[in-house]
Amino acid sequence: MTSPITVQVATSIAAIPAADWDRCANPPAPDGAEADRAGERHNPFLSHAFLRALETSGCVGGRSGWAPAHVAVEENGRLVAAAPTYVKTNSQGEYVFDHSWADAYARAGGRYYPKIQVAVPFTPATGRRFLVSPGQDVEAAHGYLAAGLRALRKEVKASSTHATFVTKTEWDSLGAQGWLQRTDQQFHFVNDGYAGFDDFLAALASRKRKNIRKEREGALADGITIEHLTGPDIREEHWDAFFAFYMDTGSRKWGRPYLNRRFFSEIGAAMADRILLVMAKRAGRYVAGAINFIGDDALYGRNWGCIEEHPFLHFEVCYYQAIDFALSRGLARVEAGAQGEHKLARGYRPTTTYSVHDIADPRLAAAIADYLDHERGYVESAVEQLGEHLPFRHED
Repeated sequence: MTSPITVQVATSIAAIPAADWDRCANPPAPDGAEADRAGERHNPFLSHAFLRALETSGCVGGRSGWAPAHVAVEENGRLVAAAPTYVKTNSQGEYVFDHSWADAYARAGGRYYPKIQVAVPFTPATGRRFLVSPGQDVEAAHGYLAAGLRALRKEVKASSTHATFVTKTEWDSLGAQGWLQRTDQQFHFVNDGYAGFDDFLAALASRKRKNIRKEREGALADGITIEHLTGPDIREEHWDAFFAFYMDTGSRKWGRPYLNRRFFSEIGAAMADRILLVMAKRAGRYVAGAINFIGDDALYGRNWGCIEEHPFLHFEVCYYQAIDFALSRGLARVEAGAQGEHKLARGYRPTTTYSVHDIADPRLAAAIADYLDHERGYVESAVEQLGEHLPFRHED
């Protein structure tokens, strides 16, 4: 990068031209280049369309606790780097939990909120958060973005800045700049070159293979059929049905679902080719469904719900159908969201996730650094131990 460089804050993604944002968020891979495991090729959650749908639907902004403040770096008036950024007044919808940090700081007389969050709201999926246009010096761009975030933190009098579900490359880069480093774990299905679902099953230990076959048969035992819907096949009636499932699950699990009905219509209109709805039907009506987003390297499972309870239907709709689809598209992996050790028996592997944190108060920073040092050791041990219980034949 050469001067003049300017760093600005956009209080709406609409203020940044979609083509400019997407050039940084999802740059085309060089010819013959292989995809980064962390998703350097197209990640649908980073797209201008997805982030704009969150804003125009009112899922972020207003009283949501997520105020858009996207940091944008320009060189000679051209966007060269950006970060999806929000000023937060709570810690909801992040999936990297810091409530105990906020409580401890409040007891010590500090004010934790507002804070700055670099993230895709309500989306626990790894992807680049420090977005850099092709041809730019990545380390220099990270430095400009970090400086912009620190300036924003001071301007709004925030306690801290948090970048969650970053790539390992970003974790290392920001860690070298003094950000605190945190890890956690998820469960991802990895395509080891399987020709199809039966080929995947053949790689499993006999008992695990039989169990999955039994679950898949049981899920459809009540006359249930499964539909895959993507692109123009997704209509408003499908969103109506899926939203009912989503609201039922959200109300039972955490009390207030984060996404509203308008959001699904917005993404359906803007990016239906990047969406897979897996819908289960019985007796002529939809009874369950899951929404997935299609990247160039991964299928990202996000939300699920049902209005009828059927044995094993959750596993079929969320996990096995996702594997089927990913293998049919030649995708490298399936990311099935946060939590869930039950995914291990169904071929999903423990995988480390990463976040970085920049804390203004040196006393709080020191306490969190000590905590994270112990937590990283625990996560590393947990990933290693869980990896010993994979259902594959060579692990049996």
